[in-house]
Amino acid sequence: MSQPVYALNLFNVSNRDEYLAYSRKSVQEVKAHDGRVVALGKFRAAAGGDIEPRSVFILVEWASQAAFDNYCNDPALADLHAHRVNGTSNYIWHLFDKLEDLRPILKGKNEEQE
Repeated sequence: MSQPVYALNLFNVSNRDEYLAYSRKSVQEVKAHDGRVVALGKFRAAAGGDIEPRSVFILVEWASQAAFDNYCNDPALADLHAHRVNGTSNYIWHLFDKLEDLRPILKGKNEEQE
């Protein structure tokens, strides 16, 4: 059974027209590829950490890693993805497994082997 994954997108808009061309169509394509936008945000302040701030964040929940991969690799979307690439800078795209709690991360090495 496949597990949902979250895609964290952090970036700056470098070309408004290019990014608008991407965003106008991406919502329907994300949905068509079993994804849904969970949250959108505009940078407010750095509260900690050593990452260079990005102006935008988007969190997308995908039904599975395969759903994310299908979205990224769909040949029919090559032109769409080019708008994202050309419209942004300093893009960070990280995938996270969906967890109900932190127990899988907090288990010790001995507990994982049981």
